[in-house]
Amino acid sequence: MQKEQKLEAILKRLGGGVVAFSGGVDSTYLLKKAVDVLGKGRVLAVTADSETYPKRELEEAKKLAKEIGATHRVIHTSELAIENFSSNPPDRCYYCKKELFGTLTVIAQEEGLTHVLDGSNYDDLKDHRPGSQAAAELRVRSPLKEAEMTKEDIRKCSKALNLPTWSKPAFACLSSRFPYGEEITEGKLKQVAAAEDCLRGLGFTQVRVRHHGSVARIEVLPEEREKVLQNADKIQRSFKKAGFKYAALDLMGYRQGSLNE
Repeated sequence: MQKEQKLEAILKRLGGGVVAFSGGVDSTYLLKKAVDVLGKGRVLAVTADSETYPKRELEEAKKLAKEIGATHRVIHTSELAIENFSSNPPDRCYYCKKELFGTLTVIAQEEGLTHVLDGSNYDDLKDHRPGSQAAAELRVRSPLKEAEMTKEDIRKCSKALNLPTWSKPAFACLSSRFPYGEEITEGKLKQVAAAEDCLRGLGFTQVRVRHHGSVARIEVLPEEREKVLQNADKIQRSFKKAGFKYAALDLMGYRQGSLNE
């Protein structure tokens, strides 16, 4: 693929870097290509463990980095301690990413690596992404975006490389489950995590549980909506245990960035 060749050329010019590694489709592919092109010694994967990052995702990131053969470091961050984050303004992600990329920039300097790299792709240009401003201010590079690789491109190339993430459902940090202006707390994050774990345990593939106070709004793929009704009693019991009074099914189904509507 021509775009993949373009990505390889970009990585060669960069010469090395710290990869912001979440274990998702994009950052896993970027890490794999960076290690293949630059060598293990010129790449450091860094994963931020925080209240908004589910433990299952952290364990998967550790496993993926090991399988790729990358040097991997886990750092501990607290988004809720960042000013202007927990109040959940529309530009919430800007403050989170500025803190994260600032930390990664320091790590890169300490390790003698020239750049911080993130997994933003070409499709991200179409969505509301305040974090992109923070990336630009701190001169973070987005090789996948620069190579004009879309999510579909990345999935195809990941499959060709036998990366297990090629078919992984899209994931965003748990703070994206709250309407703008609703305060984000550790307790609410735990509610959402427990509710989504319930749905995944029932076999749903792509899920979001949006937090609307006492109501949990469930988004699943259109073809899996009937399955919610089939498991309604189990879901209601689990959601009540998590702290919600009500569970509601969004008839429009899962769509990325629904709270930006």
